[in-house]
Amino acid sequence: MTKEELTSQMDARMLEEINNFYKERERIRDAIGKIGGIQYSKADTIVNIIFIILVVGFFSIELVFKPLPTTISIEIGVFLVSLKIVWMIHANQKFNHFVFWVLNSLEFRMNTNTHLLEELEKKIDLLQQ
Repeated sequence: MTKEELTSQMDARMLEEINNFYKERERIRDAIGKIGGIQYSKADTIVNIIFIILVVGFFSIELVFKPLPTTISIEIGVFLVSLKIVWMIHANQKFNHFVFWVLNSLEFRMNTNTHLLEELEKKIDLLQQ
């Protein structure tokens, strides 16, 4: 093989690796977006809208008609806010789990590359001797 053929093969491999990187980056962006890293999912949006309607509706009804005693109204309001906090914690936990998985995968790949690099260095040292 000539030097030009080796260079063209290396260029082709580099282009293939770059394309694979871009594909993987888009796949990760899509996955993070589905979890809530970029924008809310449809389920999150629906839950938020329902929560806002419940809180505003309950508050309005309580101000106008006063159907329940004040303590019960406060307890219902605290219960609704507690449900919202639980929902937010759950969504945050899903996102954190995904971030941990990504970081763990990156660490595994880095360790693999480190071992390969050490092997290459040993081979180069043997060739230089």
